[in-house]
Amino acid sequence: MLPTAWQAVAYADVPPGGTVTVLGLGPIGDMAARIALHKGASKVIGVDLVPERLRRARSRGVEVLNLKEHGKDLGDRVRDLTDGRGTDAVIDAVGMEAHGAPLTKLAQKVPGFLPDAIAQKMMTKAGVDSMAAFDTAVDVVRRGGTISLSGVYGGAVDPVPMFSLFDKQIQLRMGQANVWRWVETSSRSWTTPTRSASTTSPPTPCPGGRPQAYKTFQDKEDGMIKTVLTPGR
Repeated sequence: MLPTAWQAVAYADVPPGGTVTVLGLGPIGDMAARIALHKGASKVIGVDLVPERLRRARSRGVEVLNLKEHGKDLGDRVRDLTDGRGTDAVIDAVGMEAHGAPLTKLAQKVPGFLPDAIAQKMMTKAGVDSMAAFDTAVDVVRRGGTISLSGVYGGAVDPVPMFSLFDKQIQLRMGQANVWRWVETSSRSWTTPTRSASTTSPPTPCPGGRPQAYKTFQDKEDGMIKTVLTPGR
């Protein structure tokens, strides 16, 4: 998790004393927000709709915005907090997760019940990715800024707003984490003790076992940040 978040911040290329918006305060987004502050960002704006995530980020110095409260005026709110410019960078740590889109959510879950070969084709061709987070990133980043895509987009997508990207001169960087590229740098540079896992769940005693633990995490219940499964305990 740490190398992934470190890469997301590195790709965002926040200038010294600059500003960054982090969309999604799950495990990666939360850690990316902390790293950005650690590396000297003057303002980190975190966006989410889960109250526990927002409280946790706020307690660490992140200025938080609740997506449920701001919705379509999120871009204006971010600009209000940055002298009308937008942030120097945006980290999209949401990807294809689609809140409030039941058909998209269903299409993402169905492949889990299909044979691997069929599921892979469906996720590649079905066009179920929600572009809401990406469109928000394009909106809130300043002209000449950078968007770092850490969230996963796994299937086909709606049209990318190429004119907006071109007109705002946005640099776009993305990709799965090159773990071995970042693991030594992040481990050496991140010296603050941290607790990123909220629930330790042994396989047998845990009510519902591992499937229930993952479901609790997926449903964002019980304040779960990340689940650690300890074999043999």
